[in-house]
Amino acid sequence: MMKIISKAEQSISFWFLIITSFFFFLLRLPSLFEPYWYGDEGIYQVLGYAIRNGRLLYADIWDNKPPLLYLIYAFFNSDQFVIRFVSLLFGIASVIAFHTLARELFREKFKITLWTTGLFALLFGLPLLEGNIANSENFMLLPLILAGLILVKSQRYRLLAGLLVSLAFLIKIVGIFDFAAFFLFLLVISAPQSLKITNFREVKKFLIQETKNLFPFLIGFILPILGTAIYFLFRGAIGDFIEASFLQNVGYVGYGNKFIIPQGLLILKLIILFGGTLFLFIKRVNFSRTFIFISLWFAFSLFNAFFSGRPYTHYLLVLLPSFCLFIGLIAAEQKLRKFTLLIFVISFILILKNFGYYGKTVFYYQNFISFITSNKSITQYRAFFDRNIPRDYQLVQFIKMHTNKNDNIFIWGDNAQVYALTGKLPPGRYAVAYHITGYKDGIENTRKGIEQNKPKFIITMPNVPPLQIPLMEYKEVNNIGNAKIYERVF
Repeated sequence: MMKIISKAEQSISFWFLIITSFFFFLLRLPSLFEPYWYGDEGIYQVLGYAIRNGRLLYADIWDNKPPLLYLIYAFFNSDQFVIRFVSLLFGIASVIAFHTLARELFREKFKITLWTTGLFALLFGLPLLEGNIANSENFMLLPLILAGLILVKSQRYRLLAGLLVSLAFLIKIVGIFDFAAFFLFLLVISAPQSLKITNFREVKKFLIQETKNLFPFLIGFILPILGTAIYFLFRGAIGDFIEASFLQNVGYVGYGNKFIIPQGLLILKLIILFGGTLFLFIKRVNFSRTFIFISLWFAFSLFNAFFSGRPYTHYLLVLLPSFCLFIGLIAAEQKLRKFTLLIFVISFILILKNFGYYGKTVFYYQNFISFITSNKSITQYRAFFDRNIPRDYQLVQFIKMHTNKNDNIFIWGDNAQVYALTGKLPPGRYAVAYHITGYKDGIENTRKGIEQNKPKFIITMPNVPPLQIPLMEYKEVNNIGNAKIYERVF
């Protein structure tokens, strides 16, 4: 009888994943045809194109994330359609991996596996949480879900799990919180029932012993990061790598976490996280492995989303897998339902209060349908995403008509996607105005870049601070949507 049920569930899972994957594909399909409009993607595109053209990441072209996202963009030549398609494939693979993980966690409750997977696919596929954008989070989820699956299913492949989490970390450093959640999960489930937190000698002995057992997971996590650091060391850019990937993010986090003292809010969040983790460890005998895994992952993912103190919508994507699993946990753990429901309600209220969502989700699909059915012009279609995008495409057309392959340009603005669309690179190592003005060497580095590369055109965008570099060798030759175009005359 059990074999018959197992085969039936496998068959249902197969067809469910086929249908869900197709549904996910349809939800993401419009993203493949979006214009180049999203500012962060524009920066990633410039960095990817710069890497392909021989510039050394961080030293010659700059952004403040670990290198793997930029290498993904470089590998696909910063082609937005291709990268969005790869992101779509990562999404489908994430849905399949999530289903496998949910099935492993909710073994006897197959229906919970199905509807939690459906919820994950829906929320990840819609632009509601900016899943349509090829941001770091879109590429992080697959290795993190696979790592979680490995650790839940078997203890034999901890090295592989560590490598997967490390890849996520090298896409964005917040992967460290998933590493911490998985590491603590392994500690908690391996702790003897007799071990008490107040027995410091036994706790120390246990930690030393278990650290040896966790060594493959640790070494798997450390090796790719170490290898990356060694690469930049030999390229003479180790300082730039450390500053961009790690140190810059300290100041970034501090900006949104001031409460009485700098980082005061972050300290408060850490205390709450520590208290919840300690509670799980003390009461571990009363909880199942499934409860411990999902609760720890949800707690650390929630901390991750709130870590920087900035309410960017796509930050919620890192919370999505554990969020959906936690909803399943409420249904699966009847004895703890009141407790888990209370935690969920509090968390959900905090999320709604602090984060926004993409409010034009329905109109997003209407816009796409209107465009493909010729009820909207391409200009109207592009303007839906940002009213300034048609102007950017006019600038691109002008640049392409009036430059050759060897001509350089400089854009004083925050629309780096214009570089990507024209196949040009910024003269210095900063691609956008807010980076140039935000870093101490920004103006000077850009000034030197302009002197050395002698761009044919300098384009100053409206709604940015005045350019602090003299334009004595340039004269204004055009104005497109209040974007002033200066041509080099000497």
